Amino acid sequence: MTEETPNAAAYWRANVRLIIGCLAVWAFVSYGCAIAFRPFLASITVGGTDLGFWFAQQGSILTFIVLIFFYAWRMNQLDKKFGLGE
Repeated sequence: MTEETPNAAAYWRANVRLIIGCLAVWAFVSYGCAIAFRPFLASITVGGTDLGFWFAQQGSILTFIVLIFFYAWRMNQLDKKFGLGE
């Protein structure tokens, strides 16, 4: 076993953990806030509509965009940590 193998395994473990975390946040916002917690969020109004509808329409899309930038930023940090920077 070479010295690079444990480093590569740790890199991919960190990468997969990051992907799963981002997908969990996106699923919670998309399905949890828009569907499961809709009755609770219906009492809160944002821009003339209830917060559950807002999460279903705009919130999940905006969260996805924020997660894209967060993933890129965090992967740049992981690349530098494991010596794979640009």
